[in-house]
Amino acid sequence: MTNAAAALKYRRVIIKLSGEALSGGTGGAGIDTATLKATAAELGEVHGSGVQVGLVVGGGNIFRGLKGASEGMDRAQSDYMGMLATVINALALQDALERRGIPTRVMTAIEIREVAEPYIRRRAMHHLDRGHIVIFAAGTGNPYFSTDTAAALRAMEIRAEALLKATKVDGIYDRDPVRHEGATLLKSVAYERFLSENLKVMDATAVALCRENGLPIRVFKMADGNIKRVCLGDDVGTIVSDEG
Repeated sequence: MTNAAAALKYRRVIIKLSGEALSGGTGGAGIDTATLKATAAELGEVHGSGVQVGLVVGGGNIFRGLKGASEGMDRAQSDYMGMLATVINALALQDALERRGIPTRVMTAIEIREVAEPYIRRRAMHHLDRGHIVIFAAGTGNPYFSTDTAAALRAMEIRAEALLKATKVDGIYDRDPVRHEGATLLKSVAYERFLSENLKVMDATAVALCRENGLPIRVFKMADGNIKRVCLGDDVGTIVSDEG
């Protein structure tokens, strides 16, 4: 075992990336090529350190199911469109990673065999053991469930040691930092507090699933080097766990 591998806090993780993160963080639509390349470079470093990486990526930079439903679309139909948006992002990430020489598999919860493998749990774990990054696309395959919930579900299924949510904020605050100047960053939060105070940042269904299975969640800002720092055990962002 190398020194780098020995220093790892987590050896198998699910990383949840928002679709917006791939648009360059400007709130715009589509995929920003420079951001995509930078994200692939950072994920490559994490993979190179010995961490087995599963990814779940959202689709909000292309189409968000809830937004479509709020504007009069059928909710199920709108959510299926959102699932297809996550597949587009997954394929873009796969291309960026493979251009860096990193073996990658995209597995989808709805069958699109021409472009990706259907999700099969044991096959996904086999890919991880062989050193592939596995990107889980199309959410859970069911409408009414967020990609946060998909990330929690996949984390449980592949026996990940943590769910890492890379987002646009530093972590979880006691109040909305945009609306409240004195909002305080919380370094740790118990599952119960997160749910009872409706702290937002992550879907409540996903947090409840993690609570029931004792899976820690780390919420942190998608910034240069943070994913690797978390995997090495640095106290970045907010940890959500039983202890709080």
